[in-house]
Parts: sequence; C-alpha cells; structure tokens
Amino acid sequence: MPSSYEKENSLSEVHESVDTTLPKKGLRKYAAFIGPAYLVSVGYMDPGNWATDLQGGAKFGYQLIWVLLMSNLMALLLQGLSARLGIVRRRDLAQANREAYPPLINFCLYILAEIAIAACDLAEVLGMALGLHLLFPSISLLAGVGITVLDTLLLLWLQRFGIRKLEAFIIALVVTIGACFLIEIFLAKPDVSELVKGFVPTSLSNEALYIAVGIIGATVMPHNLYLHSALVQTRKIGKDALSIKKALKYNLIDSTIALNAAFFVNAAILVLAASVFFTTGNSDVAKIEDAHHLLDGLLGTNLAPLLFAVALIAAGQSSTVTGTLAGQIVMEGYLKLRINPWLRRLITRLIAIVPAVIVIMVFGDEKLDDLLVFSQVILSLQLGFAVIPLIHFVSDKKTMGEFTIKPLTQFVAWLVAAILVFLNVKMVVDASLEVFKEDGNIGWKITIIILGLIFLWLFLMMTFLPVIKKNLQKSSSKIHNESTPLSNLELKPITRIAVALDFTKNDERLIANALSQGGKNATYVLLHIVESASAKYLGSDSDDVETRVDAARLKEYQQQLSDLGYTVQTFLGYRNRIKEIVRIVDESNAELLIMGAHRHTGIKDYLFGETIDAVRHLLKIPVLIINVS
Repeated sequence: MPSSYEKENSLSEVHESVDTTLPKKGLRKYAAFIGPAYLVSVGYMDPGNWATDLQGGAKFGYQLIWVLLMSNLMALLLQGLSARLGIVRRRDLAQANREAYPPLINFCLYILAEIAIAACDLAEVLGMALGLHLLFPSISLLAGVGITVLDTLLLLWLQRFGIRKLEAFIIALVVTIGACFLIEIFLAKPDVSELVKGFVPTSLSNEALYIAVGIIGATVMPHNLYLHSALVQTRKIGKDALSIKKALKYNLIDSTIALNAAFFVNAAILVLAASVFFTTGNSDVAKIEDAHHLLDGLLGTNLAPLLFAVALIAAGQSSTVTGTLAGQIVMEGYLKLRINPWLRRLITRLIAIVPAVIVIMVFGDEKLDDLLVFSQVILSLQLGFAVIPLIHFVSDKKTMGEFTIKPLTQFVAWLVAAILVFLNVKMVVDASLEVFKEDGNIGWKITIIILGLIFLWLFLMMTFLPVIKKNLQKSSSKIHNESTPLSNLELKPITRIAVALDFTKNDERLIANALSQGGKNATYVLLHIVESASAKYLGSDSDDVETRVDAARLKEYQQQLSDLGYTVQTFLGYRNRIKEIVRIVDESNAELLIMGAHRHTGIKDYLFGETIDAVRHLLKIPVLIINVS
C-alpha cells in the first residue's frame, strides 16, 4: 500500500495494467488505447436515456433531435477534458477536487456525486427490471428489481480477467444495442425530410424543457466525468511530452467514435418513438412498457419488441458495471476510503432499489417511467458541480503545463457550463414558482429556500475559490521591493519559552525542542489547559480528579527538568483553550511559544488546526509549530 494519499492510484487494481509503451505498428498501436471511452459511452445509452428519448419522440416528434445533438457535442468536449485531466495529471476528478477544495466543500461535492450515481443506478435497476419483464412476462417488475441485486456478482467476476476483458464485454453489449436499433429503424422507415428538420433548434415549452433537461442529464452524465478521468489511467504511457500528446490524440479518436455510437442509439430511440408513435397519434406513449407492446402492432412484426427488450437489458447491464466503477472512484477519491468491491456495489444497488420498490408498491407500474425521467433530471442538476471544477483543473497552467487547454476551448467549455447551469436553474425556478403560487405548503417552501441557499453557496465557492486562490498566489509571488543588504541579523537571546502540553507521548518531543532553543540559560513555562466539565464551569476553583492529576503531571515534569539543571515554571489554564493559552503566555512574559501539530484532516483539522491559527494570530511573539505525528 502507498505510504501517502498522493501516491495512491485511481482504480489501483488495474492502474497502468495496459502497456501502450511497447513497440507496435498500425492499428495495433491505436488498439492499445481503445476501451475507456466505450465504458464511458454506455452511460450515454442507459435505460434513463430510453425514458427521456421515448417521451421526447412520442410527445414532440423529431423536434428534440437538436437537443440530442447538442448534448452529444457537449459530451465530446467534456469527456475530452476529463480524459485530459487523467492522462496529464494522472489524477481522477475526485482526487483533483480533494486536493483543491476545503474539506466541507469536498464533502458536499462527494454527497452530490453519490446522489448522481444512485440516480443513475436507479435508472439501471428499473431498465433491467423492465427488460426482464418484457422478455419474460412471468417475471413481475418487483421480482425483476430484486433480481438486479444479483448482478453485483457480475462485476466481481469480470474484474478477475482484467480491464481488457471487461472492456471487451462492454463493447459487445454496445454492439448488441446498436444492432438492435439499426434493425428497428429499418423496420420503422422514418420520414427523412421531417427527421432533418429536427436538427434545427426551436423554442421549447415548459414540458419540452423538462424533457430536454432530462435528455441532457441522461446524455452528459456527471459520474462519467469521474469515470473517464480514472479509466484512461489504466493505460501505461511514457512520461515525456510526445507520449502524452499521442495518448491525448488516440483517446480523442476513441471518444469520438464511442460517443457518436451512443448518439446513434439515442437518436434511434427518439426517431423510433417519433416515427411510430407521434406520427400515428400515440403521443401519450411515454412508458417503455407501452412502447414495447405497441411496436408489435404498429410495425407488424414480433421481432421489433423482442429486439427492444434485448437492447434494454444490454443497456441496463452494461451501465450497471460502469456505475459501480464510478462509485468506487468517487468514494476512494473524496474519502480515501477503500471497501470491498462487492460491498460497494451492494450499497449502491440497495440505495437504488429502495425508491424503486417503494414506487412500485405504492403507485404500481404506472409511475416507473416518470421515476426514470426524474432520475435523469437529478443527474442533470448535478452536472454543474462536476463540470466547473473540471474546467478549472484543465485550465490551470501550474498543474497542466503545456497541456493546458487553449483559450478558445476554455471559452467553449465555460459556455457549455453556462448553458447547463442556466437550463437547470430555469427548470428549478419554474418548478419552485409553481409551489409558491399555491396556498399552504409552508414546509415545502421553507425547504426549497434553505436548499436553494445551500446550493447557491456551494456553487459560488466551487466556482470562484480556485480563481481567488490563483490570484492570491500570483500576488504573493510578485517581487514587491528591490533586494536590500542584510545588515541587522542579530537577535536578543530568548530567555523565556512557553510550551503548550497535552499530556501525551508527544510532550517529550515538544520539551526537547524547547530545550534546544534556550539551553540552560532560559526559563521554561510549561502550561496545560484543563478541559473537564468541572474546569469549564468553575475555572480555577475546580478541584476534580482531572484537575488534580493534571497539576501533579506538570509538577512531575518540573521536578525532572529541575534535576537536570533547568529553570521551570508551571501554569494550568481552564475553560477556553485559545484564550487561556494566550493569557498564560502574556502573563508569564514568554518570548517564544512552542505548540504541537498533529496533521489532522477533515473535522479534526478544523478543531485543532483552528486552535493553532487563532493562538498564532493573537500573540505578538514567535510561535514554533512542531509536527508530532
């Protein structure tokens, strides 16, 4: 295991397991890079896409094809940026976030990423269950949802054979989905002239906007940005600039082919719905199950619904594998937490199954497709929180060097981010206004306001904190004054040194550092803050066991040092740790304070790190911080 987080690799079990540095010619040289984009592309054709594409085609005909095309172009750009981050920095998006943002912001981003993965997994659960039910009517939807738990074993089995076999399995499923829909389109015979008109952007009604946002959320998925930045690291590449350029080039080709295949599948579903349902007046067909049954009657062959069900199962199964990998990347990257893959998969799957089971039991099968579309809208709402940090990272010259994206690419990337955020904000605001127009619903209104403020705070911090940090670094690196001769380097010897003790094994190291500073000519002020309940309430009048033990411990240290020829004074403080340390240091006229730092992370960093910072800012004397762990 690595000795530090910085040395840990994304997806460590398959990290750099495919060697692209071996001498190869022709297509074999490119073949070594094929794979990551196809694993990513299955997220763009999962059952959640089916629900949004079917509803879009059935209700609005070919009108929303331009939304699909726009979404695909966005996906190509953003997945390219994600791959660039992984190839150049050898960090996935979760790891990069953890290194760039404070713990609280990182925790919020982690929660949002987990919600996105759960929403994606919900779509896969429902899609698999629907596919099984359509192919085998004797299997109820509820039973199908239960069966999906078993696919937790599939990923474990596939991972035994390495990343290349896993990629081959996914590519086979992608080919199956594509072949099924190629035959479906041939059977449907869409109106080509009307289809072409669908590529022209048009204004959208509120209902069409809801579906459009769902299409974008189903196409440009936040968890895929985490996934792609990790999967490209399964390729071992040279460290030189030429090797990195080659990797970027081949991954761009890989992404273009894979994501265009995903666009074909999504467009095929929408075109199928438009040509079969919208044109025949069945615009209310918004359910995958209804679409399956109607295909038989409207196309006049039982092959169509069979292919539909097979493709649906393939889509759900392929997506569930990549969703698990994304979950592993997010958890390890943000929390540095590694758990058994089967347990991680089981937790994710159970989170997705619970809402599916509740909806089926309460509402029956009628609301499943609405739940699918809603899951994709949730994904879309998370997009900004993955896209904006990604753009910051690949635009940073300090970490990306010569591979920083060009100004034009930055402009387009920020434009895409702005479009995504605008569409999501508009949809949320429109939905919220409907709630506020109604009488009552006080609880919902308060909840919406609180969540809105939290999201606004997180969005502003996530967006502008990297910019503020960069500007501060620039200003601090500027040369403010010309160099001057060093003419006054003498300091008065330190004669009084205060040492803040916590009565652990670290005390010995702190005292040793103090003695090395002053020798036997200085006076040492040993201080400790009593934090028992009695001490916090009674202050110096406290006489509980902890206070007496602490006082005795200080006297013991004093006696040992006195026996060695050192002059020592001791002080106990009470109640507030920060104020008492400052008070004792001031009253004892100490000229230097020595404190220990434990290199805590997370919440402990706030508790103990803030103590050191607060004391340091309140004192005028030097403070020496000793790392004791």
